[in-house]
Amino acid sequence: MGRGGDHDDWTGTNGEPNVQGARHHGADRRERDALRAAQLYYVQDLTMEAIARDLGVSRSTVSRLLSLAKRTGLVKIELDPPRGRATSLVRDLEDRYGVRAQVVPTDGSLSEAEVLERVAAHAAHVVQPLISSGMTVGLAWGSTLSALSKHLVHKPTHDTVFVQLNGAANPLTTGISYASDILFRFGTAFTARVEQFPVPAFFDRAETRAAMWQERSVIRVLDTHRKIRLAVFGLGSIDSAVPSQIYRGGYVSTQEARALREQGVVGDVATVFYRSDGSDDDIAMNDRSTGPRLADLRRIPQRLAVVAGRGKLAALRGALEGRLMTDLVVDEGTAWRLLR
Repeated sequence: MGRGGDHDDWTGTNGEPNVQGARHHGADRRERDALRAAQLYYVQDLTMEAIARDLGVSRSTVSRLLSLAKRTGLVKIELDPPRGRATSLVRDLEDRYGVRAQVVPTDGSLSEAEVLERVAAHAAHVVQPLISSGMTVGLAWGSTLSALSKHLVHKPTHDTVFVQLNGAANPLTTGISYASDILFRFGTAFTARVEQFPVPAFFDRAETRAAMWQERSVIRVLDTHRKIRLAVFGLGSIDSAVPSQIYRGGYVSTQEARALREQGVVGDVATVFYRSDGSDDDIAMNDRSTGPRLADLRRIPQRLAVVAGRGKLAALRGALEGRLMTDLVVDEGTAWRLLR
């Protein structure tokens, strides 16, 4: 039972506990504490121990409150280094490949999975200012986008649409939950509408794909694709230490992977494969893929690739040679290997 003016929040008219009111009250309290913790930490430079004493909570609670403040958008962190002080890696990437690049600091002691998490967290901050109201944004599902989507912070928009770039079903699974989880996190973070693409990742026959592309339900999604102003994707690679979802999820058989290697394939974007020079012609599986043709991808004004781990080096080089991206977030080790 509440005290004084809080009574109505905690009990109903029949005297029974008001669970919804209690939860709402608790959420408000957590948000107020998160805001106060953020002010003390980021503005007044107090230590977490000092903040814990101020709020009468533990240090671990302060850490959770600060994470809540970032996750809900109470705190926004922006990195805007002066161009004259850009690292040599960034300058070399931009000069050689004509992309806008951000290099995420890493060291040799991190595992590939740890590098992926660090790059994903950085990329979540990079993508936030790129998305605004009224935009249509294309998303390719995969290990990198899944990790990135878990680090998004709240930024309300209106009339924004996130659309799935390629189908997700395969002979083992519908793939719906995996792809929709990524879309849902983006949609929730930006209060946006999401559009799934309810087709397989690969059709069994190219003729089936051609026939499906005449269906009205598919045409509607393809029309949405033509409105995309920003595409966000990772790069698939057979050789990555953190296997790409396309290879570990049953989308490509052992025989198909062997054939792709024989054709000189080094990577894929949204299940469309390419070689070391960025070309995608005469690759048989692309005729069955539901992802956008690379020529169509290049027509999207802004294309952000997020790449983590030295296993993605060949895929990254091929994508850069093929001008598949306008913007790049990459870990320091992979950038160094690419250029040196």
